[in-house]
Amino acid sequence: MSPDASRVWITRARPGAEATAARLSALGFTPLVDPLLEVRDLPWTTDLVGVGALAFTSRNGVAAFARIRPERGLPVFAVGAATADLAAEAGFSRIESAEGDVAALAALIAARRGAFAGAVLHPAAAEPAGDLVSPLVRAGIEARTAAVYESFVRAPSAETLATLEGLRAVLLHSPKAARALAALLIAHPAPGLRALCLSPAVAAPLAALSAEGRLGPVAAAPRPRETALFELLSP
Repeated sequence: MSPDASRVWITRARPGAEATAARLSALGFTPLVDPLLEVRDLPWTTDLVGVGALAFTSRNGVAAFARIRPERGLPVFAVGAATADLAAEAGFSRIESAEGDVAALAALIAARRGAFAGAVLHPAAAEPAGDLVSPLVRAGIEARTAAVYESFVRAPSAETLATLEGLRAVLLHSPKAARALAALLIAHPAPGLRALCLSPAVAAPLAALSAEGRLGPVAAAPRPRETALFELLSP
């Protein structure tokens, strides 16, 4: 089956999937929204006494915290532009972006330790993709994580699996989604499908599948921004 010139599979969880779909449509692509992950909020009753700043490593963390807590006055450190943008939309005003990964975020917070007083709280998934707290503690900064949401793998539709070879590409925004895709490809190989990943960490679980011929080329965006990910869609 020859690849569709415009159809792109979006695997990220909702509601982010819809935002990605809208951006893809504006660029002339046809989005296929069929997430490999679902997100649900977790109950959280911890107060913010002693917290001087918030650190977000994902848009899901921002969204879950904003739904759970009304506070918007704390300074925010975000892993990248997309997370920072959502924090701004949620009502936070003092926001700095690391424009990188978890290590870059830890370095930014350490460099800006004079800008806040108190502990750094990391609202995150029940199983965070990276360890932000340990490097902060090693730097002498009090930090802790609060599990505010959990993500779990969901199966794509039979229709999606039947058309894998006909898609222009699949977009992966997280290592967990990439691992879910890798598991699917064991039973549903798609050697003609390109996998476009938000970062090298996201691409890592798919490298072996590509080498084995169960998946087509795997590429990682040069910057962890969705605009950079979209640039990989060019022929």
